[in-house]
Amino acid sequence: MTIPKSLRYTKEHEWVKVDGQEVTVGITDFAQSSLGDIVFVELPKVGQRLTQAQPFGSVEAVKAVTDLFSPVSGEVTAVNEAIGDDPTTVNRSPYEDGWMIKAKVADPSEVGGLLDAEAYQALVAGLEAGH
Repeated sequence: MTIPKSLRYTKEHEWVKVDGQEVTVGITDFAQSSLGDIVFVELPKVGQRLTQAQPFGSVEAVKAVTDLFSPVSGEVTAVNEAIGDDPTTVNRSPYEDGWMIKAKVADPSEVGGLLDAEAYQALVAGLEAGH
């Protein structure tokens, strides 16, 4: 399982790539593998306001439907339309082609509260040990 060190993470298994005041958000390798084959992704519209820890969309897989939770508050600036046409992109490339949204961050301090790669690795290890 891949956990890139350059990204930040949430306890709900979203990843965040920070680029100045903008972030790119997707689901982690652990999340996509736990869900199984993704068949549908529901994403917000550009311009939609995000509130940290609140749902912004959902992912439907063969096994389950799960909400996507915003890692930060802000405004959606881009949506990955390609995964609407081919949701399995998220399974194949969760950190690259399978990104979900880009957003302008309202409060940069929220990014500092996200997990780093080591903390996320520990979280996943705990979950795997519990199965």
